[in-house]
Amino acid sequence: MTDGSLGELEDRLGYHFQDPANLNAALTHSSAAEIAGPRPSERLEFLGDAVLGLVFSDLLIARYPECDEGRLSRYRAALVRTSSFAAKARELRLNECLTLGRGEERTGGREKSSILAAVYEAVMGAIFAESGYEQVKLAVSRHFGEAIDRVGQLATIDSKTELQECLQRTHRTTPAYRVVREEGPDHARWFVVEVLLGEVVLASGEGVSKRRAEQAAALLALEALASSQVDD
Repeated sequence: MTDGSLGELEDRLGYHFQDPANLNAALTHSSAAEIAGPRPSERLEFLGDAVLGLVFSDLLIARYPECDEGRLSRYRAALVRTSSFAAKARELRLNECLTLGRGEERTGGREKSSILAAVYEAVMGAIFAESGYEQVKLAVSRHFGEAIDRVGQLATIDSKTELQECLQRTHRTTPAYRVVREEGPDHARWFVVEVLLGEVVLASGEGVSKRRAEQAAALLALEALASSQVDD
């Protein structure tokens, strides 16, 4: 990555690295890391995953002081998910800055949600490793501030149940779910599920189990329905 493109990425992130090697490590997918043993990006992803859970908990407690633990947990689950992080990675154009191995490049790895979510986590892990918790919190506040403000209106106890009740009221029918893709080894399966109203696909969700993917799809469908009602 050139110094110019690196600076532009840092502007989008809202954080400028003291050592550009830390950002490059986060952006180098394991498929392109020519070393034996643990890959730096995977270690940073592991770190970022843990830090992001804490950061979102901190921000939600501050934003929703009236909410109990159960509701805060549901709000956090609605935000801390692969589809959210992948969408943010695309918005920040991290996909354009990734270094991938030839195999992943050939099979469209630059647009895979699992890879994009992982690179967002790795970049946040790199910020934490270099500058600590508060800098990650500032970056996440910038990236997800509006989503945190909206989640109180969108997150529910059970997205599938709420979507079913909503469609029964408005269309006198219930949604259906279908698995459209499964990938990964047996110990780390990844599911992509669509939720349908008749033959119309309302949304698709992803997760480490069919149940989580269905819940993610239902939540996205609820968001889309809420947005269409506002537009109308």
